[in-house]
Amino acid sequence: MSSTGTFTPVEAAELAVVERSGFVESRHIGSAVVLSPDGTVLRSHGSPNAPVFPRSSMKPFQALAVLNAGVALRDEQAALATASHAGTTRHVSVVRSMLATAALTEDALQCPMDWPLDRSTRDELIGSHHGQSRLFMNCSGKHAAMLLACVTNGWPIDSYLDVAHPLQVAVRDTVERLTGERPAATAVDGCGAPVFAIGLTALARGIQKIATASVSSPFALYRNAAIIVDAVRRHPWAIDGPGRDNTVAIERLGVFAKGGAEGVMVMTAPDGTTVTSKTLDGSSRAATVVALALLVEAGALERAAVDAVLPDLHLDVLGGGVPVGRIRSVVGA
Repeated sequence: MSSTGTFTPVEAAELAVVERSGFVESRHIGSAVVLSPDGTVLRSHGSPNAPVFPRSSMKPFQALAVLNAGVALRDEQAALATASHAGTTRHVSVVRSMLATAALTEDALQCPMDWPLDRSTRDELIGSHHGQSRLFMNCSGKHAAMLLACVTNGWPIDSYLDVAHPLQVAVRDTVERLTGERPAATAVDGCGAPVFAIGLTALARGIQKIATASVSSPFALYRNAAIIVDAVRRHPWAIDGPGRDNTVAIERLGVFAKGGAEGVMVMTAPDGTTVTSKTLDGSSRAATVVALALLVEAGALERAAVDAVLPDLHLDVLGGGVPVGRIRSVVGA
């Protein structure tokens, strides 16, 4: 493993293949780890202790830091705080409500301007001659929540993305407390916020603690974590978007799932079994199917239930506009 990067191809394992007309056209290598409900490592592939940037899979920690800072987010707002949303009108409405609570406008957001990920919403905007907006950027909910934390605590707004800002210090502390690991590196994420490199095993431990937290915990940290996870499970459309992978998996299988850029996935089954994975080439197209296969192998999800969901996860390989193959996991059941 390089001291300035993540694991190498030699240290990776094959996670998934892409088949076209019975021929394996591409192979995705990476690392993955599975934790049992009690936190024991059940399975590991590749180099799960090598540092990776969780990217948007770190959002549950960031949202938790916001709630721990005294922001009373609930329901759709709590889900949007941890979302990589599709930018639908419904998503943007919730982000606007968060900014209104802080008495701020979209001009306060420091995430980049972008188009919605949702194609129909994007087409409508283009058709009506509207341009990009920070509100449509998939991280705008997280940024609005961060601004709320700043207003609530009297922290500076203009510098809320600075790694030394009190909010970002709180995020790092939350990551370290829940994962038990100090970040190996710090970088600027695509949305402009700091992102911290940690191992997949440590990431799994942190996500598992968040996903299995109880609202009756004597500790505010875990009560707040339970609020976030409950909000996501009750409003799965908010964390991603209708028909998108995270939303489909949460709606249909009851998991807590959060994908991240560059092929990262975290997923916790209802019984607490947790998977984290990273595709080394950065592709996210196999992330969901790999996590689900590993949860099936661990006995945390039923094979029949997962098989029923697979057709809705955009795994088909097309030829002439019709399916001629599929992206499939080679790890797990």
